[in-house]
Amino acid sequence: MLDLPRSARLAAWGTGVLSADVPLEPAVAAVLRDDEPHAVSFEEGASALPGLPGTPDDVRTLLAALAECAHTAGGGRLLLALPVPGDPRGLPGPAAVNVAALEAGECVVAELDGCAQRWALVPEVTEFGSVWEPGALVTWRVLGAAPRRAPESSSVAESERELRVALSTATQALATLDVARWREDAADRIAAVRDGGLARDAVPAGTSPRVTRVLQTAARVLAIVDLATEDDGAAITSLEATSRARALREVAGVARRALVAAVNAHAEPARP
Repeated sequence: MLDLPRSARLAAWGTGVLSADVPLEPAVAAVLRDDEPHAVSFEEGASALPGLPGTPDDVRTLLAALAECAHTAGGGRLLLALPVPGDPRGLPGPAAVNVAALEAGECVVAELDGCAQRWALVPEVTEFGSVWEPGALVTWRVLGAAPRRAPESSSVAESERELRVALSTATQALATLDVARWREDAADRIAAVRDGGLARDAVPAGTSPRVTRVLQTAARVLAIVDLATEDDGAAITSLEATSRARALREVAGVARRALVAAVNAHAEPARP
């Protein structure tokens, strides 16, 4: 089965809650899954949500509060960012927020129509348990984000075209490594990545077929890259390994950008 990062699920489902297209409880369930209840911590410097008497302390109350604020403001959205060193696209600023988001590799930016203040939601995850019974403690750190800038230019259609090439490159790299031959545990994982579909609750049911298709392909590419970068499989030269690693970084970047474009496509406000 293919899946999306927690921040992607929070952005996709949360925007649906803010627009009143998605009920609150299914959204919370899709974000939490089998995790312990997600905590929310407003950091120093993060403004309180406008017009609310208290501060949310878990994901359910946070989404409910943001939905109330969005209703009052006339609209709101949650935007996804998946930054990595060397590819900081989507980082909302200021510097402290960017550092936290880069360390996590993901974040969500909450914004309300007509409100200059924005909030960055950065997940802090502590995993526990075993391979058979995994668990996670998640705290969403809420930090004050910089005012909105021009949106990223990538469209879902453009991302889909780029993903076709990225998928081919990643698949070829994995086939060349012949990982399944060298690692007995890899065969089932490769089959799951090749044949698996996107988790049913990864995005709301009303998500467009194209967006869902792009998300599934992006998740597949990232899963293939993860498999292909675990080891070098068949013996290759250091030059070949370096070249392959560079190619895989590039296709992973394409997949991340496509995932962000697809999640954020329905969240961008209409332009005149």
